[in-house]
Amino acid sequence: MKIRSPDTAPHTLSILVDNEPGILARIAGMFTARGYNIESLTVTDVSEDSSVSRITIVTTGSQNVIEQIITQTERMPPVYRVTDLTELGPHVERDLALVKVAGTGEHRIEALRLADVFRARVVDSTTESFVFEVTGASEKVDSFIELMREVGLVEVARTGVVAIGRGKEAS
Repeated sequence: MKIRSPDTAPHTLSILVDNEPGILARIAGMFTARGYNIESLTVTDVSEDSSVSRITIVTTGSQNVIEQIITQTERMPPVYRVTDLTELGPHVERDLALVKVAGTGEHRIEALRLADVFRARVVDSTTESFVFEVTGASEKVDSFIELMREVGLVEVARTGVVAIGRGKEAS
């Protein structure tokens, strides 16, 4: 469970940057140097010629802290644009996890039942274990993982949050 003070909230930032060596380290270093936490981080190439990447960062802070993060990130030379998707309004966020669960008998049946409720897909199966793929909001993925702890959770691998604004405009 994550405890937050009332004046802080998670924000999802979309950062368009030149796809060059060291840019991710520079941005992460800026967060570290100022004591900001990165809760989730994903990076992907978004241009046909592989020259631009989108970094999606979920961080938590007061409105002032988020504004400082945006301002300081925008000042970095290879950064084209920083968009606070949380402030922008309607956007789509997804997290993906691969969840390995071991069990037999009733635990195996319960794992399959819970997977069905969460619309998790079985992507690998043996007589003693499953690997489930679950996607959705981070809270949904967190809930699925917590429930799997009770029936034989072995291992989890997560992608982190990916997000994009809704509508026809680029975010």
